[in-house]
Amino acid sequence: MRGLSARVALAVVAVVCAASVTAGCSRQHYEERGKADAPVRGRAGENSPAEVYNFPDQFGNLATKCVGEGKRGYATTKYVRQEDDDEVVVIPAHAVIVDDPECRAP
Repeated sequence: MRGLSARVALAVVAVVCAASVTAGCSRQHYEERGKADAPVRGRAGENSPAEVYNFPDQFGNLATKCVGEGKRGYATTKYVRQEDDDEVVVIPAHAVIVDDPECRAP
């Protein structure tokens, strides 16, 4: 009986540790701080994949795709740095939209 209670206690401790580690990672945690993705009205959006160009570590990756008739969007990845237990610094991604006659409306 003693071995069983030790295993149960160990399992409870493991669950509590896992919950405490992931508690600050919820979407709500970042939304409250203005650091989550913006909502899309009606959850309707154009979800085709982008072309991604990977750069070495410490450099932002680049993604590009057509974003409308005659328009191409380019975006770099954002950088997220954990300052302390409650503060995350998000350096925003850069985005540019340029004319591209090869882009067609979906």
